[in-house]
Amino acid sequence: MPRIVPVPARKLRRVFELAGFTCTRTEGDHAVFTKAGVKRPIVIPDWDPVPVFIIKNNLKSAGISREEYFSLLDGI
Repeated sequence: MPRIVPVPARKLRRVFELAGFTCTRTEGDHAVFTKAGVKRPIVIPDWDPVPVFIIKNNLKSAGISREEYFSLLDGI
């Protein structure tokens, strides 16, 4: 299993869109994504690159496994 590394915000946004999330609003330089059945919104800063700890926290909140994350990332 490869390591999770920092990625550009546009790639991370695309991963969550492929996972079924929709961007409900943007506040400043942060995009907020929601999905039915997920209790917390996913907040992605418009940074280049997005740090690993933010990626891991968002994956945990979204209920996305590492394997699913890498398969979605490969699909971009």
